[in-house]
Amino acid sequence: MRNSFAIAMAALVATALIGGVAGTAAGAQPTIATDRPSASAQLTGGAQPAAGAQSAAGTQPAVGSAAGAGGAPAQTDGACGFPLNATDATGTTITLEERPERITALNPSAAQTLWELGEQDRVVGVSRFALYLDGAEERANVSAEFGASVERVVDTEPDLVLAPNSSAADVGPLREQGLKVYHFPAATSIDDIAEKTETIGRLVGACDAASETNEEMYDAVDAAENRTAGVDRPAALYPLGGGYVAANNTFIDAIMNVGGADNVAAEYEAYPQLSDEVILQTDPELILVTDPEAAILAEEPYASTTAGVEENYVVMNVDYLNQPAPRSVIRSTTTLSNAVVELQEEGSESTDGTESGESSDDGSSDGDSSGSDDTSDGGDSSTDGMDGNETDAGGSDGDTGAEVPGFGVVAAAIALLATGLLARRD
Repeated sequence: MRNSFAIAMAALVATALIGGVAGTAAGAQPTIATDRPSASAQLTGGAQPAAGAQSAAGTQPAVGSAAGAGGAPAQTDGACGFPLNATDATGTTITLEERPERITALNPSAAQTLWELGEQDRVVGVSRFALYLDGAEERANVSAEFGASVERVVDTEPDLVLAPNSSAADVGPLREQGLKVYHFPAATSIDDIAEKTETIGRLVGACDAASETNEEMYDAVDAAENRTAGVDRPAALYPLGGGYVAANNTFIDAIMNVGGADNVAAEYEAYPQLSDEVILQTDPELILVTDPEAAILAEEPYASTTAGVEENYVVMNVDYLNQPAPRSVIRSTTTLSNAVVELQEEGSESTDGTESGESSDDGSSDGDSSGSDDTSDGGDSSTDGMDGNETDAGGSDGDTGAEVPGFGVVAAAIALLATGLLARRD
């Protein structure tokens, strides 16, 4: 390994989301025909997609498994007819009589996806953590001090409210106001992101765009895996501050795996708080940070790890790393895989983690600027509400995505808010 390894942030493009705490309702399986992972909801309507390959419950294809065939969800906008009945993660079925023209996204990941699908003109409300999106500042900010403001959401007069995982507590109060709210389960894998994108495309009548977006995402996954296929996989860690780290069953862990790194915290679940001794024992060779100064590497216990001693770190864009949506997958896996390859090249110069020929400009073309984000590393607590990184209620011990060991969901949320971990995810 070379000394002093720094990777600048990947080019910024489009989005961020905030997540929540609700599990997929039993039997809430999609009926959309697809050669990718099927959508995470039961969708039926006047224009039905052709019956097709539906994943068996609990059987998810491996990351990128369908990508090699170049396929994407077998949907067309012709199959996106209305009225539409959609059953969400809570087991609640909503009916959309016609295409929603006013959409409010409670989480930045949902907003990012809508922007990626080219449907931003129909978005009337967003989370404050989605304001980096091009033109998002012109939409109503529906955030409260924590979560969403019911009053602000109601004021947007939405035809549809998208509420990813971390917004679970907001769903009931919004439905009591007569709003149509679709609640997503946690997205902890690349395939989960594809399913969520497919579902959003169906809900808003943009199935073709969702298919194209997923195809682009899986192509990027394939490229990242191929890029690192012939190099050693460094032991990596993403610290969030206060001893909390991203472990197994998180979107960040999925990004690490695709990007060519092995998560040293993979034996733990979700977002455990590890002691200094345990972190030293895991001895990461590479640390993921969102602060270009990588200040956390000067702090113990990280300073005494191999990554700290050799100054091996990669700077990830905070929005993309923490918000499970298609552009997040594309940018984060590209950045990390390029970093892993460079780490093997003794004496090579630092790069920005982008592919050859890809601009390292931080998204000037899309209005996405991380300069306004709180990216203080040590901890990386400017994360996005843990959309897709959060876990379901009743998760295993050590789950700090939405609950801390021994705490209830509400107490855990308060504890995590105090440490900043729930500040910006999903």
